[in-house]
Amino acid sequence: ILLRCLNFVQMDQVHLRQCCVSRELLVSSGADSNKVGFCFFEGKMMPRFLRSSCLFIATAVLPVSVAHSFSTTIAPGARAIYLQVGNGTFTGRYNAGGTPGNNTTVNLVSVTVPAAQVGNSTAQAMTTNSTTTTSFYDGFTFCTVPAQVYISGFFRLPGSIGTATLSVDTSTPLTTAGSSISFTKISWVSSGIGDTGAQVIPSGTFTGATQTLATLAVNTWNESCHTFSYLNDQVVGSGTYTGQATYTLSAP
Repeated sequence: ILLRCLNFVQMDQVHLRQCCVSRELLVSSGADSNKVGFCFFEGKMMPRFLRSSCLFIATAVLPVSVAHSFSTTIAPGARAIYLQVGNGTFTGRYNAGGTPGNNTTVNLVSVTVPAAQVGNSTAQAMTTNSTTTTSFYDGFTFCTVPAQVYISGFFRLPGSIGTATLSVDTSTPLTTAGSSISFTKISWVSSGIGDTGAQVIPSGTFTGATQTLATLAVNTWNESCHTFSYLNDQVVGSGTYTGQATYTLSAP
């Protein structure tokens, strides 16, 4: 099972939004199967707040599908920052005056790796129990479940100068009793129905450290659909491997 959490933190000089993701990888031997999981948690935007929700991450691996992310300009307004990974809560749609809300749901992304295929270098696709397929910007059907996880965010200011940085920390590997798996064994492909052009959040692989995923322009709404894969290129002992990936959207 893979679990994830989002944290919102906004202060006078710093906007910080974190999303912790729990991931779990279960590897079995003999007639048993290997199972990998991954989770997400969603949060809310506020003009001023300090809030955090954490996600428990269990290692999961996902196959990827290629597509393009969506980015559009939003009107300047009160200072706010917002990040969502997986299921979220919105009252209305953003382009019609809607507002985001807190959502404590922890979604699961999982895969079962047959014992005979463990470590054969065939990437294993994962599916999610997240039900989010439509954009909270305008209601457009953007992602496909259970194969993809919806990710969106924005950094808003009264002015027009500024950027926000989306990063993820996977420095602590997935572990089980006596064994571990690096997050570098997990990759993703960014996509979105009807998208063309470059991805705002490009496809990639976790580095096993803190890495920058994207730089978001101020007063823009950005979203993408991520399909994760477990590389499955090493033979590991049977067990359930768990770890945590923390996503953070921050701005000065």
